Amino acid sequence: MSEREPAEARDLDIYGGGRLAWGTVRDALTAALPKAETPVFLGTVRPDGRPHSAGVGALWYGGDLYVVSGPGTRKSRNMAENPAGTISVRTPVADVVLEGDLERVTDPAVLEPVAAGYREGGWPARVDGDAFTAPYSAQSAGRPPWYLYRFTFHTVFAVGTVEPYGAMRWRFTR
Repeated sequence: MSEREPAEARDLDIYGGGRLAWGTVRDALTAALPKAETPVFLGTVRPDGRPHSAGVGALWYGGDLYVVSGPGTRKSRNMAENPAGTISVRTPVADVVLEGDLERVTDPAVLEPVAAGYREGGWPARVDGDAFTAPYSAQSAGRPPWYLYRFTFHTVFAVGTVEPYGAMRWRFTR
């Protein structure tokens, strides 16, 4: 998938701080991920409708976000039942919440470059069949192998944490 531009932008700022530019927020996401010091949380929905949240390592690649999860984890079981989710990220310019859908990726043409991106970020992931392995991962990822999931966002909210501050909502077409 290629980088997408918003189909709609709405200024949500109630204090007159000014509009945030999507390109600035996108560039901050790209630069902040998959650094271990960047806080990222994946929200999924349990089969009974209750929310579930877990810290994850995310990577921006080709206009989408990617996360990994072991097949037996709560978040993987949730994603198998309901693909809807959120990703929350603190970047140097804004707190960002993305809403979208998750799908498992098994295509080697995507697995290989995403694994390379994780390696560049400090996690020694490698492709093993249709999943990832490494000497370690986050506790929340479960045991290997780890499945790769593409998070295709449709709505993004950002609240600026540096000048001009501001708050925005962007909607994207699929």
